[in-house]
Amino acid sequence: MKVWELTDAFGIDNLQLNDRPEPEAGPGQIVVDMRAASLNFRDLVVIKGGYGRNVKTPLIPFSDGMGVVDSVGAGVTRVAVGDRVCPTFFQTWLAGDPPHNVAAGTLGGPLDGALAQKMLVSEQGVVKVPDNMSDAEAACLPCAALTAWSALITQGNILPGQTVVVQGTGGVALFCLQIAKSAGARVIITSSSDDKLETARKMGADETINYRDEPDWGAVAKKMTGGVGADHVVELGGAETLNQSLRAVRGGGTISLIGVLSGAMAELNLPLVLTRNVRIQGITVGSRAGFEAMMAAFGQHEIKPVVDKVFPFDQAVEALNYLASGAHFGKVCIDHTA
Repeated sequence: MKVWELTDAFGIDNLQLNDRPEPEAGPGQIVVDMRAASLNFRDLVVIKGGYGRNVKTPLIPFSDGMGVVDSVGAGVTRVAVGDRVCPTFFQTWLAGDPPHNVAAGTLGGPLDGALAQKMLVSEQGVVKVPDNMSDAEAACLPCAALTAWSALITQGNILPGQTVVVQGTGGVALFCLQIAKSAGARVIITSSSDDKLETARKMGADETINYRDEPDWGAVAKKMTGGVGADHVVELGGAETLNQSLRAVRGGGTISLIGVLSGAMAELNLPLVLTRNVRIQGITVGSRAGFEAMMAAFGQHEIKPVVDKVFPFDQAVEALNYLASGAHFGKVCIDHTA
């Protein structure tokens, strides 16, 4: 089978299209014929060697994908040949709190990921996906969608009428917009592109802020709430945006810390956290049980991923460079069958 892999060194330029033997399912395992994959910022970090010694080569990258069960091993009961499934981001986090070694079971580093024609996974490490989603749409769910769901629903407990501030218009951000609106919340979204903000409004965003025009966007967002502050801020930027999120959130509100796009080390205004009783919660995707709950909600509310562009399998490098450019609105995907 064909796979994209890093063989000896990290870096986009070292990603190679190679051949590997097709996997065979053992007891409790399944082989998935992969149909599509989607890209996350994390994939760029992994490919560039940003996870250090925790991720080693040779490695097939990409955590998120969708496929059809091709064969099953002895004792498999959760799925059958022909089922459409997504392998879960964390292969060993089934429910509840994450296990202590959860990172060791992550697809796309340290475990081989979705940029292969076939994947071998445990039957416990997949979730069935609905027929009303395309292959590319379903491939967007395991990381970006579940991260947004965990932030706002599983751990955020947002309520109708509350205000949510979302940073950017990438995959996680747009899922947050869709999930928050389906829960009856008011959404303020930020971007550096007026065109992207206009599209976000068409998707249901109630207010928008161009953070290049308004560098103190946290104060602007707070003003939009009548000076009270947002109930929930989805923090995707990291070092350079966290203090703006603190300005935007209300006393007793929540900041979901998801991304580190602008850096991993931040100087934090601690008095703003302590004296205003702000909760900062880290979000690391979620469990299989959370994935299944999310899928039920997506079906009920007819939520579908926003797919920006789909590249053929042999253009994985071009897809990564496009993601890195920041030109996308929503998700960038790979079609394994093209």
